[in-house]
Amino acid sequence: MANKAVRLLLCLIFVGISTAWVVAQDTDTGKSKDAVRTVTGCLTKSGGGDEYLLTAEDGSTWEVHANSSVDLAGQVNHTIEAKGVVKHNKMHNMKEDSKNVASDAGVKKNNAEHGHLTITDLHMISESCQR
Repeated sequence: MANKAVRLLLCLIFVGISTAWVVAQDTDTGKSKDAVRTVTGCLTKSGGGDEYLLTAEDGSTWEVHANSSVDLAGQVNHTIEAKGVVKHNKMHNMKEDSKNVASDAGVKKNNAEHGHLTITDLHMISESCQR
């Protein structure tokens, strides 16, 4: 009976340590996991049609498309603060976690976040972009 109790105690300790390690790994990246983000950076035209690229101050890049709630065309080559929803947030976070693991293992050097953002609100910070 004592043997089963020792095994159970060891399992509980292992689960506790594993959980603490996962939580620590999750917060080490500095990357937000929120579905709604506020991103400050330079908005540029990307490709044809309504495609734009928001390059954030932290090095992350966000593909955005024009929509009826914001005027992106009028903000090209401006520094903006954009609030928006990350498309496919759970999948995006899993992809970013994989990139973090690859970076930690030395397989991938560039660990900058990249995703798709649906902008719902924006404010111009500057009429030019810092390069």
